[in-house]
Amino acid sequence: MRIATWNVNSIRQRIEHLLTWLRECSPDIVCLQEIKCVDEAFPRLEIEALGYNVVTHGQKTFNGVALLSKLPFDETKSGLAGDDEDAHARFLEGVVTLKTGVMRIACLYLPNGNPPDTDKYPYKLKWMSRLLEYSKERLKAEEPLVLAGDFNVIPAAADVYNPAAWANDALFRPQTREAFQSLLGLGLTDALRAVTDEQGLYTFWDYQAGAWQKNWGLRIDHLLLSPQASDRLAHVGIDSYVRAWEKPSDHVPVWADFDLEAA
Repeated sequence: MRIATWNVNSIRQRIEHLLTWLRECSPDIVCLQEIKCVDEAFPRLEIEALGYNVVTHGQKTFNGVALLSKLPFDETKSGLAGDDEDAHARFLEGVVTLKTGVMRIACLYLPNGNPPDTDKYPYKLKWMSRLLEYSKERLKAEEPLVLAGDFNVIPAAADVYNPAAWANDALFRPQTREAFQSLLGLGLTDALRAVTDEQGLYTFWDYQAGAWQKNWGLRIDHLLLSPQASDRLAHVGIDSYVRAWEKPSDHVPVWADFDLEAA
């Protein structure tokens, strides 16, 4: 089973890229972020034609997440608990049935938090605290769980082309990295770092200053796995080649293969 995440940075602008990649990569489950459209405007028919079930949690112009699955969803739920006043469309959870039981997938688009001297950074940290509480509860079920998405977190110096240049950025501040480590401290596993310590593996390149051509990248898109999921982890990949396509997203897909059988 292949589970992938991709911040598409506007589904309507990137639909042909997505369809091409789905045909090439054929993931079983996909988590999309920054779809930037309301549910009714999401191009579900084109995606359903490739054999996917589609669930969206959209928002006009900003944010928005979606789950695509070749397996039917047993249940889905939108929104992250802990703040009833948070109207941002940033979280979508789905459950599918496998021969070995259920698998739970959480698609998330964590707040950027910049500029850090505004109320955007406390909102980011609070969101991460809410995600920590969510993870604590879900891990109690002892089931395969994947948290996948654009975390807007650079976990370590090895995950950024120039750590010093990002020292004060909300993505790399000590409080941000500590909050990410708290998730790992619960028993979640960073899928990529479970298979390699290689530096220079990035998932995002800014549109400015020729960042892609110079490989000035960041690793901010992650798959975090419960012990029951990490035990079945086989491979992890980053499809960086899609960043070279015409009018691409500034993010690229990240995927993980698991030794799990569909029901």
